[in-house]
Amino acid sequence: MRIVRIVFLLIGVALLGVIVANTDMRGALTLVSQVGWGIGLLFLIFLATFLGDTLCWQITLREVPLTTAWFFRLWVVRMIGEAFNNTLPAGGIGGEPVKAVLLKRHFHVAYTEGTASLFASKTVNMIALIGFLSIGFAFMLDEDRLPAKLQWVGGLGLAFLSCSIVGFFAVQRFGVSSLSLRWLTGKVGARRLAAAVELVAAVEKRFEEFYAQSRGRFAAALAVALAVWIFSTIEVYAALHLLGHPVSWTEAWIIEAAVQLVRAVAFFIPSGLGALDGTLLVLCSIFTGAPTAGAAVVLLRRLRDILWICAGFGLGPVLAKFQPETEPVDRI
Repeated sequence: MRIVRIVFLLIGVALLGVIVANTDMRGALTLVSQVGWGIGLLFLIFLATFLGDTLCWQITLREVPLTTAWFFRLWVVRMIGEAFNNTLPAGGIGGEPVKAVLLKRHFHVAYTEGTASLFASKTVNMIALIGFLSIGFAFMLDEDRLPAKLQWVGGLGLAFLSCSIVGFFAVQRFGVSSLSLRWLTGKVGARRLAAAVELVAAVEKRFEEFYAQSRGRFAAALAVALAVWIFSTIEVYAALHLLGHPVSWTEAWIIEAAVQLVRAVAFFIPSGLGALDGTLLVLCSIFTGAPTAGAAVVLLRRLRDILWICAGFGLGPVLAKFQPETEPVDRI
């Protein structure tokens, strides 16, 4: 696995190197320096989206109260976990085990409850993403400046991602994993798999309870997730306006949708290094006519990512100061 991670990281570095070699980075840095206080505004916009994602997770975690205290706890845990997600080539789930362990160690949330909520939250976000991408694809089809090949690639990517999400949801909703493990256990007679079957079945039971018995929470989490995806478009819209190369709302939507689609497809590359940057550069160049503006947006986003990852890893001592719950968490 270490070799695989290194290979994928090198692929991302190579892609980024090609972009840098063919871009006026000095001009991009000049544009970034002119943003000034606007960088703080962009960070606040991203913070708002992160808080929205945290709220979505809190809604799916039925075992904790919907209070500001628990919201802050989950925000800290998510900050740390997302730092791992952004540095591991694991499709945005490399930090999920870290979150489950932190919930158990510091707040006595059972592994089954924490794991189920994490995957349910991820599923809700991806379902909402399909809606967000579908609207972006409709905007893309109505945009004459985009090459037909780019539209075809976008459509194929959306179709592939949609099928993947439907399958991922079905696996959770209908207990496919535990059924498969039970079948395998019966075939090979491996008693060691029995414990794994019981653990997976316990997690899947939480999925069934959430999707079938907590439809109000499911709908609320889905609404929050969709709102977060839509709000994320503001970051691109504001960045290009601050850089002096404004775009329309629909153009910003297309750019953000394309970036998120590439992020989902290129999950094996840590932080989408190179792939996301190329997507931003190409689309911003098409809509603004200035490649340096696209490069400047890339620099702003990577600066934000680096600082956010550092903040996540730096929150470990803060979490250590939390006192574990003295009583089991009530289920609501």
